Formats: sequence, structure tokens, C-alpha cells
Amino acid sequence: MEKKKVAVSKVCHGHSRPVVDLFYSPVTPDGYFLISASKDSNPMLRNGDTGDWIGTFEGHKGAVWSSCLDTNALRAASSSADFSAKIWDALTGNELHSFEHKHIVRACAFSEDTHMLLTGGMEKILRVYDMNRPDAAPRELDKAPGSVRTVAWLHSDQSILSSCTDIGGVRLWDVRSGKIVQTLETKAPVTSAEVSQDGRFITTADGSSVKFWDANHFGLVKSYDMSCTVESASLEPKSGSKFITGGEDMWVHVYHFFTGEEIACNKGHHGPVHCVRFAPVGESYASGSEDGTIRIWPLNPANTDDTEAPNANGKPKAAAVNDVARKIEGFHISKEGQTEA
Repeated sequence: MEKKKVAVSKVCHGHSRPVVDLFYSPVTPDGYFLISASKDSNPMLRNGDTGDWIGTFEGHKGAVWSSCLDTNALRAASSSADFSAKIWDALTGNELHSFEHKHIVRACAFSEDTHMLLTGGMEKILRVYDMNRPDAAPRELDKAPGSVRTVAWLHSDQSILSSCTDIGGVRLWDVRSGKIVQTLETKAPVTSAEVSQDGRFITTADGSSVKFWDANHFGLVKSYDMSCTVESASLEPKSGSKFITGGEDMWVHVYHFFTGEEIACNKGHHGPVHCVRFAPVGESYASGSEDGTIRIWPLNPANTDDTEAPNANGKPKAAAVNDVARKIEGFHISKEGQTEA
């Protein structure tokens, strides 16, 4: 039996409380970027390849449950327990707009064309904001059956996916009618729902199960039972031959998509893993944990020691300076970000 390689992670410090959500931008002319949401109320932007800290978005007054970047990585969005969702300039770090809600906002997502922002949370209402008219009232879809946990766009922004905190299943919404048209049934509440980069698959994590659905016909393609409760799962974006999971056991697992066989088990976090996501190029993946750190792992490991990625106390490595220069220039650096967690 072939010996499993041990992956070496880049450890990204900076957050002072648990990391609860991770989001990679698509590849842009300036590279690709990683934004993290944390209970410390300060989303952070990093170089997606190196993990180097770029800046911190300051302004929320409660835990940030979700954060994302638009297709061009020019704007960021975040949703928070302070009853707001905020839009940020990803080049300067400035707050562009704040959308007030009446309860905790758990999820947010930019549309593929970047013209809309979708939010959902404890109000059980999905709202669509027009980014070209941010002061206009949002469009509200039919009431969700439970508190919204995750949201995502698919079908070129013609459809929306959502899951609930307290009931199972993933709901498919028709944007035009604002109504639920289909439900992908699961036994437990879905804590992670990801649309694959090519738009072919929906990856969900519910309880100790990871499922893969056909994103066009909505049939169940694969379902695997895991050995512990899984909070997040992500499918490798290039070949689709591997997937990763993170959960209660504090490890990040890599599996073969077609057989479900475990390929690697990565240890390093000191608390449950709340979120895992593949980078858009598929060569690495990131995990965020209760321990407040982000770790970036190579998909095909070669080395044997953990490395520290420069954080708010350090400077980007010379090789990475050109890649992120335009993002760094003028970015507001938070006082909290100067102190390593």
C-alpha cells in the first residue's frame, strides 16, 4: 500500500477568534485572493497563493459569519452578527456601503456578473441588492423555511441555492419568480454548499455526509459517509478527481472523488475545522479553524515542515510583491491587524 504523503501547510495568523468562512476569488490579472471571515469582526484579505496578509476590513461591530469577493476581486462583501452586510473596496479597504438588516446576517454572495449581492440570515429572508443602485430597496424572495445558513448563485445568476441552520436540504430558487423550485433532500442541516468552478456540481456537507449533486439536473451523483461530523467540503476545481473535508476531528482530509478513498489526512489545527476551500487553480487548498488560524496546504505535498506566512506584522515576500502591489497600495491597515493573534 502506498504511503500517504504528509502535506506541509503555510500557517496564516492574524485573527484573534475562530475563522468561520473562507472564499477564493477567481484568477485575476493580479493573481487570486483569499478572504476570511472570523468571529473577531475583522475580515482579512490575503494573497491566495502565498497566504501573505494584504489588509483588514474594519467596521463591523459583531462576529463576521461570511465574506466574499466579486469576480474581479475589486470589491469585497461581508455579513455579520451586527445585523449588517457591508461592501468594501478591495483595493483600499474602505467601506463603500452598509446594508442594514433586522437580525444576524449569516451569508452573502456576489452574482457572477458582479451587479448583485445576495444576503440571508436569521430573518429567513433572501435579499438581492442592486450594486448599481445600492441605496435602492432590495428585492426580497419568498420567505425561506428556516434561518439561512449558506447562499450561492448558479446558472449564470438565474438561480440561487440556499441552506438553513435548523432544517435539512438545499433549496433551489428561481431568481425571476423569487420562488423555490426544487429541494435537494438531506438528513441533516447543510453547513456548506459549493458550486463547482465549471458549474457542473454542487458539493454539500450535512452532518457526517458529503454529497455531490448534478447542478443542472439535480440528481445525486455521489454520497459518502465520513467518520466524524463534517462542517465543510470542497471539490478540486480542475480535474474534479479529489475533494477535501474539514470538521470536528480538527483534521483536513483529502479523498478520491470516484471511490471515496482517503488520500491524505492533514493535521495541524488545534480546534475544529469550520471551513475548507480549494484555490481556483486547484494546486492548493485552505482551511480555517476554531484555533483562529488559516492553513494553506499543497495538494501534492513535497516538504515536511510547516511554514509561517507573513501576517500583519510582516511584509510580503519579495516574489509576491509585484503580484499584490496594486491591492496593497492605499489599503487601510487596521490597528488590530498589527498585533499577531
